[in-house]
Amino acid sequence: MKHTIMLSLAATTAIMAGGNIAPIPDIKPKVQTEAEVSTGKVSGQLRGFYIDRTYSGILENNRNSLAFGGWIGYETAEWNGLSGGVKFYATEGVKIHDGPYSSDSYDPSLYGDDFDNYGFIGEAYLNYKYGNTNLKIGRQKLNTPLAGADDARMLPNLFEAAVLSNTDIKDTTLILAHVTRETVGTFGNVYGTAGALSLQSGYGLGYKEGTSGEFADMGVIALGAGTDTDGVTVGAVVYKGIEGLTLQVWDYYAHDILNAVYLQADYGWNCLLNSDVKMKASAQYINESDIGDKLAGDVDSDYWAVKLGAKYHMLSGYVAYSQTGDSDGAMNGGIITPWGGIPAFTQGMVTRHMFFADTDTWKVAATYNFKELTGLDLKATGYYASFDVGSKATYAADTDAKEAGFDIKYQATENLNLRLRANYPTDFKQGLDWNEYRLIVNYNF
Repeated sequence: MKHTIMLSLAATTAIMAGGNIAPIPDIKPKVQTEAEVSTGKVSGQLRGFYIDRTYSGILENNRNSLAFGGWIGYETAEWNGLSGGVKFYATEGVKIHDGPYSSDSYDPSLYGDDFDNYGFIGEAYLNYKYGNTNLKIGRQKLNTPLAGADDARMLPNLFEAAVLSNTDIKDTTLILAHVTRETVGTFGNVYGTAGALSLQSGYGLGYKEGTSGEFADMGVIALGAGTDTDGVTVGAVVYKGIEGLTLQVWDYYAHDILNAVYLQADYGWNCLLNSDVKMKASAQYINESDIGDKLAGDVDSDYWAVKLGAKYHMLSGYVAYSQTGDSDGAMNGGIITPWGGIPAFTQGMVTRHMFFADTDTWKVAATYNFKELTGLDLKATGYYASFDVGSKATYAADTDAKEAGFDIKYQATENLNLRLRANYPTDFKQGLDWNEYRLIVNYNF
């Protein structure tokens, strides 16, 4: 039956669509056509998604799901710097098994809570631009290091926020934001039960309060019902004034929970031995500390990582290493990431153990672009990650978890993208392995 479903989904590529995991957005205004200036713009993503996971080891089971959905939206023309937008998001699962929906046979990450099909107004915002300053207020999609869309299944995380940015200083972007509420995308439902695994992998202890299109307080998403807070205040500076160098400083003040500092530096240069080889070195650092009422208990956490990459014509690759410390705090030094921000150089497609306390992680990856060879806009990536989880971790302690996988992207037309992904974790926790395949059809208009 799996092969029939895969072939049927492939046949829908002419009409179905979606999008890849979104990059940090470019805050520069888009150049509008004359028609867009006068009438605004309708746009959207349609997505078809099939996922199949087979467990082995301490759990023997196969589950798979097929769903269609995406979003459609309208953005007004700009008037004296003011514009607005609204986007409707939806997911609709296909019943491909006999009997009721359950995680024994269906993968829950394409649906809402309790395998709901649902639709909702996911974005509704006003945007004002004056000179080099831009202000966006309302429901919107965010892609920042520690609060982001995590758009890896059917629907992404979305937020209620006010985001102010300015580029008056040469080569510098300043950002000030306040985020009050979040609705968790369909990926969150893969965790089943909230706990250390979800809290340190992008989803909080209360993420169920914000599923199926419901927006919940950022404190509730992080720690569960009854922990309403004043939200998360964010400040950032991004500097690109030195050739080849980008510096980022982010600070997240999650009121009465924690303060998180994120630093990243990237530097690119031509290899001294061969100018056709483009090199890139990167480093990142996260520090978290408790504040205010300490609703998450004592927090004292550090994570750092380095990455070295190279590109030669159509072939590129990198190697990365990270380390998360341990302490006497409630999370034993693990990094708390309840709002979808997963910026780690060393994360796997599904294994996000690099943020567990006392964990060392290695990752290698390589990508080949087949365009010169075949004329097709086709890219293939393979990777391998190893997670040495220490004894103080709150999940999978003393485990040597590993994950291999691949990711193939084919841009069939300007609007149509096909994607085949696979991951093969071993000892995700002691004795738990699986093979997972995803076929994604994305159409943008």
